[in-house]
Amino acid sequence: MVSPEKIKALEERMQSLKIYEKDLLEKFVHSQGRGGQKLNKSSSCVWLKHAPSGIEVKCQKDRSQAMNRFFARRILADKIEAMLRGKDSEQAIKREKLRRQKKKRKNRAKEKVAIDSH
Repeated sequence: MVSPEKIKALEERMQSLKIYEKDLLEKFVHSQGRGGQKLNKSSSCVWLKHAPSGIEVKCQKDRSQAMNRFFARRILADKIEAMLRGKDSEQAIKREKLRRQKKKRKNRAKEKVAIDSH
């Protein structure tokens, strides 16, 4: 299960992004993929839609419906934050940092190949 501290942190984040529970449409559907009889019998996959923005999220990371509800809300908050803040969102900053790291590795590899070929 999710710790109360993480739930509280997510609620605060959603409130700061102006995401309210009353604006969310939530459905529980059957999961897909591997997992056998448990997945076929239970509706553990969570589908969320934020009515004001129209953003939809579907989450089936875990076999537990409670965990999937938490993950779906976190993914929704990430998407709305990325939409609102653009380049200043956490995801965009992480993506840019990773891009710079890969660029450094690529340049070092090119230099090594150039040195080895001489």
